[in-house]
Amino acid sequence: MVVLFNKPFGVLCQFTDHASRPTLADYIDIKNIYAAGRLDRDSEGLLVLTDDGRLQHRITSPKHKMEKTYLVQVENRINEAALQQLRQGVVLRDGLTLPAKARRIDPPAWLWPREPPVRQRKNIATSWIELGLQEGRNRQVRRMTAATGFPTLRLIRIAIGPWQLQGLGSGEYVVIRR
Repeated sequence: MVVLFNKPFGVLCQFTDHASRPTLADYIDIKNIYAAGRLDRDSEGLLVLTDDGRLQHRITSPKHKMEKTYLVQVENRINEAALQQLRQGVVLRDGLTLPAKARRIDPPAWLWPREPPVRQRKNIATSWIELGLQEGRNRQVRRMTAATGFPTLRLIRIAIGPWQLQGLGSGEYVVIRR
């Protein structure tokens, strides 16, 4: 079984939390499934959960290089030099990242409002990019955009390999029988 879940901002990618913060259990009432990968508490979007250990490994293992696609709102108007840097790989403290697919996009018209809203500064513009990665280091997207001079304000995963977020509202999930 595969469960596609649109994780809201502020929700932990686990079913229990001793600090009583929102978790997957607040949204999904299915036993014996586990997240294949993670999203930070302050990130949103597609999370794949499954009861199939081999599938979970295939999704999360770096050797399989399953692409993950993100929509990223960054501070300021991102320029072509920064996009090219993302495409070539960015040097982070833990080494050079693999090249990413990166392109500037219009703000997504279909996107749900975030609670709490992203901070707005009157004198600083924002822009959106679509970013495709084949690795999943800790907070990698945020560190990559910051290294290019464009800090991430909002991060939404929209695809993992063949699975798409399309049509799922924030906090909604769908079960796919395999």
